[in-house]
Amino acid sequence: MKSRYSPLVLLKKNKMKKSEQSVLQANANLNSASVALELSYEALKNLSQPSGGSIKEMLASRALLSSQRDIIKQNKEWLSFAKNQSEQAKNQLKADMLEYEKFQYLEVQEIKKELYKTKVKESKELDEIAIMRYAGDR
Repeated sequence: MKSRYSPLVLLKKNKMKKSEQSVLQANANLNSASVALELSYEALKNLSQPSGGSIKEMLASRALLSSQRDIIKQNKEWLSFAKNQSEQAKNQLKADMLEYEKFQYLEVQEIKKELYKTKVKESKELDEIAIMRYAGDR
């Protein structure tokens, strides 16, 4: 049975589904950022420091170390951004779910009211028919 809230319920449900997709995407992005940070730390651990050799090798090693630290810094920022995005997406999902539940509740109440009106109307009609038949049988 449809009510005046049915289109709104459908709209809110679609919005909620989009929010769910957004949360899934944000979590996937968060996982990617976390993995990238772990990999950059592993790459930093695997860098070897030259114990001897020319100054060029030492400067190249130092530049590589500095570059890896910059990558780690970028990945930390990405992870922070991804966490923020994930939290925002979760909050939006909560708000959308709440809106959906509100309108769904209103729709159910409207349908119950209409069913009650229909039931009362049918009851009155049956009473009238019974009265007419009773009067006609006399």
